[in-house]
Amino acid sequence: MRNLSQHLVAGLASVLLHAALPAAAQVQPGLGGMRNFPDAALRGTLTLNTVSEATLNGRTIRMAPGMRLLSPQNTLVMAHTVLGQSYKVNYVIETSTGMLITAWILTQGEAEQPRKGSDTVERNYRAESDPIKK
Repeated sequence: MRNLSQHLVAGLASVLLHAALPAAAQVQPGLGGMRNFPDAALRGTLTLNTVSEATLNGRTIRMAPGMRLLSPQNTLVMAHTVLGQSYKVNYVIETSTGMLITAWILTQGEAEQPRKGSDTVERNYRAESDPIKK
């Protein structure tokens, strides 16, 4: 009887260990680090007005069907849960429709990194007071 209980405990421990391994494999190392964004991604301020319409840099924009809003942890955010809230984002506009297709809510560190956006001032001259870009 004692031999049987030792086998049951060992078997149960093995099952629990093997059940935990797939969950541990899904945890991404380095969360909180910098994410890589596509070259086409621009920087802006996004406010979701409805689940199909948003304000991006002060202009109303339609969201594409299947638009993805990703949190700083790179998880999908359901649009209805953040209605009326504003976020600093990197975003991609679908070229064929002009609709917002993807937006990433930025961490403080990501927001501090320079990126071209439609809320920046573009000009073809440089003033003496401009910072020097390296």
